[in-house]
Amino acid sequence: MTWSHQFPLTQALLGLGIVFGAAGLAYLIARYLVLGLVLAVIRRTRSTWDDALAESGTFARLVALAPLLVVEQGLAFVTGLSEGLATLLHRLTIALMIMVVVRGFTAATGGLNAIYNRYPRAKDRPIKGIVQVVNILAWLAATILMIAVLIDESPVLLLSGLGALTAVGMLVFRDSLLSLVAGVQITTNGLIRMDDWIEMPQFNADGFVIDIALNTVQVQNWDKTITSIPTHKFLENSFKNWRGMFESGGRRIKRSINLDLSSIRFLSDEEVDRFGDFKLLREYIAEKKEEIAAYNREHPGDPSLAPNVRRLTNVGTYRRYVTNYVRQHPGINQEMILLIRQLQPTAEGLPLEVYLFTKDVRWVYHEGVQADIFDHLLAVVPSFGLRVFQSPSGADLRQLGGGSIAAENRFVGTIDGGDRTPASRS
Repeated sequence: MTWSHQFPLTQALLGLGIVFGAAGLAYLIARYLVLGLVLAVIRRTRSTWDDALAESGTFARLVALAPLLVVEQGLAFVTGLSEGLATLLHRLTIALMIMVVVRGFTAATGGLNAIYNRYPRAKDRPIKGIVQVVNILAWLAATILMIAVLIDESPVLLLSGLGALTAVGMLVFRDSLLSLVAGVQITTNGLIRMDDWIEMPQFNADGFVIDIALNTVQVQNWDKTITSIPTHKFLENSFKNWRGMFESGGRRIKRSINLDLSSIRFLSDEEVDRFGDFKLLREYIAEKKEEIAAYNREHPGDPSLAPNVRRLTNVGTYRRYVTNYVRQHPGINQEMILLIRQLQPTAEGLPLEVYLFTKDVRWVYHEGVQADIFDHLLAVVPSFGLRVFQSPSGADLRQLGGGSIAAENRFVGTIDGGDRTPASRS
C-alpha cells in the first residue's frame, strides 16, 4: 500500500496547499507584473478610452481571475479529495469567477460613462442613470448564475421561479423602478440637465443640478447645502428650470418706483423749456411742443383753465425720460422686451414699473446693472417735481408733532412759485 493510500487526507491538504500557493503566486504576478505592464502601455497610447477604463479600476478588478483560474484548473490534479468536497470547491471557484467578471463589467461601464461625460452632449443627455440600471441587471444575472452553479441547476429553472417574487420585488424596488422610468423620460425629453438651475420649493431646492443618478437628483443650493430629490418626484411635482433664461441671453429686471400721487401735476411752459435742455428729452420735448401746439390750435379753449388745453405732465415726461435712459444703457439687451409702464394706483402711490432684460445673465452682473439704473432713476425723481412714496417714519411723526430734527434739510425741488416741500412729507 502506497503512502497516498495510507494518508489520503494529508495528501489532499498538501495538494490544496500547493494549488492555493500557486494561486497566490499567480495573483502576485498578475497584480504587480502583468497589470503594471498593461498600465504602462495604456499611459503611452494616445487614446483616452483605455485611460478611463484603467482609472475606473476595470483591469485591477479582473486581476483576481488569475488565481481563480489556477485553482479551478489545479483542483483536477489534487488527489485524496472526496468527490463532494471537490465538487463544492469547483462550484465555489466558478461562482467567484462570475463575481469577478461582473465587478470588472460594472467598473468598465463606469469608465464608459466617464468617457461619455467628456463630450459636450453629455451635459444635455447624461447616461449615469442608464449605466446604473445596466449594472443592476448585470448583478441580477450574475446572482442567478452563481446560485445556479452552486446548486447545480439550470438558470432557466431559477428564472421561472422568480415569477412568484415579482410582487415582493415591486414593493422592495418601487422607488427604483419609478425612478428608472422617470430617469428615462427626463433624459429623453431633456427636462433636467447637469448644471441646470432649478427651483423645487416642495423640497427646499433652489440651485444647480450637480448629479443625475438612478434614484436621486442632487441640487446644490445657493447656501452650498445639497438637496437630494428622488428622481420620480420630478414627474409627480412641478419645478422651475431656469435654463431658458441662460439660453435667451437676457435676465429680467422687473421693479417699480412708487410715485406720490399728490406730486403729479401739469408742467408750466418754463419747466417744459427747461426739460428741453435735457439731452435725453430734447427730441421728445420738441416733438411734443409741435404736437400739443397743433392740437390746441385745432381745439381752442381757455388756457387759464388747465383741463381746457392739452399740456405735458411731470409723470409722463419722467416716464419718457426713464424709457430713453434705459434704451441707451450699455448693460440692457435692446433686442428683448423693454417696457416702462404705469400699474394700478394703490394706497402706496402710482407704481411706475421698469420691465427689461440685462445683456449678461450672471447674477452679480445683473444685480449691479439693476442697482445702477435705479440709483439714477430714484435720484432724478425730484428734478421732475415728483416724490417717491414712503410710509411715515419716526422722524416724520416727531416733525408733525413740533419736534426739531437738525438733519431734516432735504427738499424735492421747486413747485409753483418757489414753494419747497420737505421730502419727509412724501
